[in-house]
Amino acid sequence: MAYDDKSIKILEGLEAVRKRPGMYIGSTDKRGLHHLVWEIVDNAVDEAINGYGNNITVTITKEGSIKVSDEGRGVPCGMHESGKSTPEVIYTVLHAGGKFESEGYKVSGGLHGVGASVVNALSKKMIVTINRDGGIYEISFKDGGHVDVPLRKIGTTKKTGTTVEFWPDDKIFETTKFSYSIISERMQESAFLISGLTINIIDEIENKNVTFNYENGIVSFVDFINENKTPLHKTIDITGEKNGIEVNIAMCYTDSYSESIISFVNNVKTIDGGSHEVGFKTGVTKVFNEYIKNNNLTKGKTTILEGSDTREGLTAIISVKVPENLLQFEGQTKGKLGTPQAKSVTESIVYEKLSYYLDENKAVASLIMEKALKSKVAREAARKAREEARNGKSKSGKDKILNGKLTKAAGKIKEKNELFLVEGDSAGGSAKTGRNRETQAILPLRGKVLNCEKASNNDINANEELNLIIQTIGAGIGSDFKPSESNYGKVIIMTDADDDGAHIQILLLTFFYRFMKPLIEAGMLYIANPPLYSIEYGKVKEYISTDEDLIEKRKTIKGSYKINRFKGLGEMDAEELFETTMDPTKRSLIKVSIEDALLAEKRVSVLMGDKVDPRKEWIEENVDFTLEDNFRR
Repeated sequence: MAYDDKSIKILEGLEAVRKRPGMYIGSTDKRGLHHLVWEIVDNAVDEAINGYGNNITVTITKEGSIKVSDEGRGVPCGMHESGKSTPEVIYTVLHAGGKFESEGYKVSGGLHGVGASVVNALSKKMIVTINRDGGIYEISFKDGGHVDVPLRKIGTTKKTGTTVEFWPDDKIFETTKFSYSIISERMQESAFLISGLTINIIDEIENKNVTFNYENGIVSFVDFINENKTPLHKTIDITGEKNGIEVNIAMCYTDSYSESIISFVNNVKTIDGGSHEVGFKTGVTKVFNEYIKNNNLTKGKTTILEGSDTREGLTAIISVKVPENLLQFEGQTKGKLGTPQAKSVTESIVYEKLSYYLDENKAVASLIMEKALKSKVAREAARKAREEARNGKSKSGKDKILNGKLTKAAGKIKEKNELFLVEGDSAGGSAKTGRNRETQAILPLRGKVLNCEKASNNDINANEELNLIIQTIGAGIGSDFKPSESNYGKVIIMTDADDDGAHIQILLLTFFYRFMKPLIEAGMLYIANPPLYSIEYGKVKEYISTDEDLIEKRKTIKGSYKINRFKGLGEMDAEELFETTMDPTKRSLIKVSIEDALLAEKRVSVLMGDKVDPRKEWIEENVDFTLEDNFRR
C-alpha cells in the first residue's frame, strides 16, 4: 500500500483557523483544548488501524506541552509537488494529508488532513520528529503554524514513527492545563477498540502513568462497562465482513432495565448513531422475534416484540470499519454515520451470527427471551395506563394529586414554557408567587425521589413523585419518550444549595438519564443555580454564587458589610427567588448534557448502583476530604 510524498494532496489554505477556532475544535475551553490531543492521537491510531505500529505514548510534559509518539510508518519526508517539504505541507496547509488517497489508508478516522494543521495553527510552538527510511528528521513551528526551523535530518535510526509535541496558545484557550484523567479515559477507549494496541499515558507534572492493552478488544470494553452490573451471560462476540465493511460487535444483557449502546466508525465515536446502529437494532429485533416464533415460546399466540423489548438491559459496542470510498457522515461533527451500505451489512451479520449463537446456547437464549417478553408486558401495561389518562378514561387519585400540586403556565406555546421541579412546599410557594405566570409552571416535590438506577418502568409508575413528573411533562417514558411531545421547552431542577439539595438533584438526574435520556440529548434539561449568599454594603445588595466569588468580593469592599447565607430556597421571598434564580434575563442555568456516553454510563452505574465497594473506591480516589469549606460551617 503506497504512502509516499505523492500521496499528499492540498485542497486549500489555513488562514481562518486562528480567527474562528470554534469552527474546527468546537470551543476554546477545556473541551476544545483536549480536542487538540484527540486530533494528533487519531492520526497515530489511524496508523495502528491500518497495521502499522502497535504502541502509542501520550505525555503531559513538565513544560506543559503534549507529546504524542507512534510507531507507524512516519510522515513522508521528501519534497512535495508544491515545492515545500511534505511535513511542512501536512502541518501548515488545511486539508492536506494522506487520507484523500485510498492507497495511503484503507480506513481512517481523522479529520481528513484538517487535524494536524489545525493543532499547529492553535499552538504557539510545535515540534515534529519523524523516523523514516533510516533517518531522524525534525521540523519546528511557532506562532500558529509559521515554520521556525525547516525540515532537517538530525540522525539515523532503524525505527519508524512520528512524534508530535505542541504547546497550545494561551492567547486562544481559556486554559492550557491538560487533564490526565480526561486523556486517560479517552485513550482507554481507543485501546479497547484495537485489539493488541498498547497506549501509554504519562503525566510528568503529577508523576503518574498508566498503560492500556486489551487483547480481547471490545469484549473487554463491554465487560468494563458492566463491571458494576450483573451480567446474565458471557459477552457475545460478533464479527464479519461484507462488501468491504468490517463489523465487530460485543453485546451482553444484564439484570438492569436500561440499554447502553456505544458505536464507532473507524474508531471515531458516532454519538448520534447512524446506519450501523440502525442495522444492529433491526437485526437483533428480527432475531428475537424469529426465535420466539420458531421455539413456540408464547404457546401459539402471536407475539411481536418491539426493539426496546429486545434491548432492555443490553450493553453493546458496535465498531465498524468503512473504506474511504464508502464513508459518509451526516453533518459537520461526524456524529452520525450516513453510509447506507453499513445498515444492510451490519443487519445481515448480526442476524446470521446472533441466530447461530442463540441456537447453540439455549440456556442463555431462554434467559434473555424471558427478559424481553417481560419487558413487552410491562411496556404495554404502562402505555395503556398513559393512554387512558390522556384520553380522560381514568381519573385516578394521581390525577387529582397532580391538579392539586402543579401550578400551570398560562401560555399555550409549549416550546416557550418552563417547568420548575422545586424542592419542598416552602420554596414551591415562593416560586408560585414570584414566577412569570405566562411561561413558568411549578411542581413542588416532597422529599427525596426514588433512586432509578435499579428501577423498572413498573417501579417508576408506582412512585408518586416520579409519576407526577411523567404526567406533567407528558411525553412518555423509556423507549416511548418523545421530546417533541413535551409540554415544556425547558425542564429545570431547582433545589437548595446544600447537601440534601445536591442529593435530590442527583436522584432526579439519574431518573432523567435512565428513563428520559432524549430530553437531555435534546438540550431541554437544566439545573437552576441559586445564589449561596447575599452581601449588603452601603445601599448596595449583591448576590454571590460561590465561596470563591465571596472571598474576592470581600476584598473589594471598603467599610462594613453584611453577609446572608441562604440555607434553602425557602429562605428567599418570592421577589428575591425570581430575581436571582428564575428571571430569564438575570438567572444562570446549567444545561445538562452527555458529552461522553461511556463515562456517563460508568459514573451512573458506580455512584448510583447497589454495589458499595466500587462507589467507595471511586469516592476515595476522587474526593479530597481535607478541603474545608469555612463559609458553610
